[in-house]
Amino acid sequence: MRRRFFVDRFKNGSAILSGDTANHLGRVLRAEPGQLYELSDGESAWLARTETIDRHEIHFSLVEQLPAIAAPVRITLMLAIVKFDRFEWAIEKATELGADEVVPLIAERSEKGLISAAGKRAERWRRILTESAQQARRLRVPTLREAARPTDALRDSACPVKMLLSERIGASPMREVLDPAAIANSTGSTDVAVAIGPEGGWTDLEFGTAAAAGFTETALGVNILRTETAVCAALAAVQFAFGAFRAGESGNRPQDKFRKETA
Repeated sequence: MRRRFFVDRFKNGSAILSGDTANHLGRVLRAEPGQLYELSDGESAWLARTETIDRHEIHFSLVEQLPAIAAPVRITLMLAIVKFDRFEWAIEKATELGADEVVPLIAERSEKGLISAAGKRAERWRRILTESAQQARRLRVPTLREAARPTDALRDSACPVKMLLSERIGASPMREVLDPAAIANSTGSTDVAVAIGPEGGWTDLEFGTAAAAGFTETALGVNILRTETAVCAALAAVQFAFGAFRAGESGNRPQDKFRKETA
């Protein structure tokens, strides 16, 4: 499988890969002129051939445009800051599972030491998102937003589908929130926000802010999940729900294909 890399732009049938990624491709992966790689500028993807290689830049000529299929759902992950090894594992997997934006949350019960150190980790987090997007052969790298208080981030969300993961009794099962019947009127890409709290859970103030902002308290089951486990389970459920809904639209279902072939 060919590797994919991200470039700033395509121009006149060519592209340039620069910075640490170019250095890694040239010196670590030992790229040579004439090799083929996939490139994306966030809007389109191309099969490209290496032309010249040095320590700081690799020049490509574009060979063939590749399919760029729009996802049926756009996911904003609002994730409380937890221990960095777990947070970083979570955003890596969130990228593979289709998150388009990551908003680190400075929750009331996030550890104060982690909050004060989070600003220095932003560049590392962007690198993790980029490397994970390359591995997953995504069209674009997820956007990393500035860390924000839940009271601000939840209130500012404009997504039509908004879920706040909750362990409280009475939280709506995710299968009900993501019921295709509830999103049947949506067309094209739908925006979904998923907010996941810290180890100690949300405070009453954060629950109240979420409710006022239109978030539905949502449960993944009866068990209490680690933050990073909840990220994987929630995003996989969102992808399944919206992917299954789109695939099940009239004319795209397996039974529709069978009917056409046997008519």
